[in-house]
Amino acid sequence: MFGRDKARGTTRDPAGAQGPGGADPQALSRGFGLLALLGAVLALGGLVGLVYAGVATLTSMLLFGWLLLVGGVVALLHAVQSRGTSFFWLGVVVAALNLAAGVVVIRRPDAAAETLTMFAALLFLTGGVFRLVGSVVVRGPQMAVTLLQGAFGVLLGVLVLAEWPSSSQYVIGTFFSLALLFDGLGLLATGIGARRIISLVSDRGSDGGPDSGSVGGTGHPPDDVVLNTERDDRLGGGGEAVQPEETVKQTEEGQDRSRG
Repeated sequence: MFGRDKARGTTRDPAGAQGPGGADPQALSRGFGLLALLGAVLALGGLVGLVYAGVATLTSMLLFGWLLLVGGVVALLHAVQSRGTSFFWLGVVVAALNLAAGVVVIRRPDAAAETLTMFAALLFLTGGVFRLVGSVVVRGPQMAVTLLQGAFGVLLGVLVLAEWPSSSQYVIGTFFSLALLFDGLGLLATGIGARRIISLVSDRGSDGGPDSGSVGGTGHPPDDVVLNTERDDRLGGGGEAVQPEETVKQTEEGQDRSRG
């Protein structure tokens, strides 16, 4: 038993074939399958949000308000834990602002959507102007791409401002839905691609893997090779190689000729 393990250079894994780092391929495939499922759900939510942009805007505003409330409570607890330090009053002020903003957003989600839409339009407009001016002044190798990005930002900002405040009913929801859609597609592609890679690696390992002399791709030689190695070890007296009979006869004939 010990000679067989010594000849193989390793011991058998009772748990079966495992992936890199001792990870179970089935567990990895299951995890990436759940990741792909999450991506599909997010992508589906993004598509539904694009169809019902008004509902997506209201939902995103309520979610934003509750996140502000939770952040304010956490900041307040952290400030209370750090009382007696210079951070205490700053933490209290930050927590109070988060709580107040969260209450306002939850109670008036339409007004919050109008404010955020105005802020987003101004951000697009100023960012586009800076990109246009910077690309003309610098004239780098990416000048055409920067000009295109700047023009798109300016156009988007002007369109949103031109229809404000009615544009606030669908702008935030559209951006939120697009973010969900692209994030979901990214997770879906990652999960499906990872599952395919794990399946290919598992199939190669079951067919023999990179070591053609191994059993099942586990790095172990066949049993007949192990038995021959053990027999050679016993006949050779502890590791000395046993020469074939023909080689011994040829050596003796050569010695006789040299003597003659």
